[in-house]
Amino acid sequence: MRRRVVVTGLGCISPLGNNLKETWDALLAGKSGAAPITLFDASAHKTRFACEVKGFDAAALFGNREARRMDRFCQFAVAAAQEAVQQAGLIVTEHNRDRIGVIVGTGIGGVSTLLEQVEVLREKGPERVSPFLVPMMIADNAAGTIAIRMGVRGPNAAFVTACATGSNAVGEAAEMIRRSSAEVMLAGGAEASIVSVAMAGLNVMTALSTRNEDPQAASRPFDRDRDGFVMGEGGAILVLEELEHARARGAHILCELSGYGTSDDAYHISAPAENGAGAALCMQLALDNAGLSSRDIDYINAHGTSTPLNDKSETAAIKTVFGDLAYRLAISSTKSMTGHLLGASGALEAAFCTNIFQAGILPPTINYTTPDPACDLDYIPQTPRAMQPRHIMSNSFGFGGHNATLIFSRFDR
Repeated sequence: MRRRVVVTGLGCISPLGNNLKETWDALLAGKSGAAPITLFDASAHKTRFACEVKGFDAAALFGNREARRMDRFCQFAVAAAQEAVQQAGLIVTEHNRDRIGVIVGTGIGGVSTLLEQVEVLREKGPERVSPFLVPMMIADNAAGTIAIRMGVRGPNAAFVTACATGSNAVGEAAEMIRRSSAEVMLAGGAEASIVSVAMAGLNVMTALSTRNEDPQAASRPFDRDRDGFVMGEGGAILVLEELEHARARGAHILCELSGYGTSDDAYHISAPAENGAGAALCMQLALDNAGLSSRDIDYINAHGTSTPLNDKSETAAIKTVFGDLAYRLAISSTKSMTGHLLGASGALEAAFCTNIFQAGILPPTINYTTPDPACDLDYIPQTPRAMQPRHIMSNSFGFGGHNATLIFSRFDR
């Protein structure tokens, strides 16, 4: 029999709050995390707003010395991991540390550290570059730092699959538990890429919204007047655990991670296939992996980026997999409030999906005011909806054609 994987802990740092409760409360209130950029001077940019993390004090959490040795993306990951482990009531000992692992992905990694040290090199010369540059900027720094701080010696890795990263990290961590490589995995993603060059690069691709006059209305997934996504930052970690291990230690089980699928469009480096074929394949693989049919899914947390191409393609993919049932599905995009956290988005949305089972409420898609004929499903516009779902699907799609889908199920036995 396949080993079952359950979720026992959640933690996050997001544009809506510096822990899970703050974030969830703001999500249900329909608040947007978008505001003018403060992390750098964006006055010359086409897009001058983003969904920044606000009031985050790394020095208070880790001490000045340790905080200075972590890039911002790593700080988010470690803070989220600490919250998740605390909620899970997980205690690391000499007896279990070799069976606890970490997978934390990122789309870009320590880009702010890299940019800072490039300036040091240019202005002061090579001898003044920080010896912490390389460890702080590399993508696996968050996973390694979490392992060091918590003393866990199980499998440790970083996934980089663009905006599918967080979901891939959670899904692959579950697979490690299923094949008995670990009993517990801390899994998720972190991102801190609200920097000038990244914003410029996405602007020239016409990927970002330029609704500078009204940032909080800029992320409008599936709406006819959407004009691009809103950059976000933050991190989220889930504690995944083999079912019998969780039971043996008396853990509170939040839900079961029942299915995982991953695929590639094999179509274009940055644009999704118009018919959503790769995304549809990924969703079907997740259903098959969970042993479920399309009739079993009650809610989809959509990738829903607010770009013209993605939302149309994802809608087409949902129709391919669910047929006429697509019109009876509840669907929403929480990116309408959090913005797009790139490599952390799938992990944050996985945390939201898990929390739905506890709260019995589906988060809305805010700013959905003008229907698009190509996006004609039920996107839970504007206000939350009460529901006790049995099975939830969460989609993440990224540049390079990467696709990842997770399925979470109510745990009742």
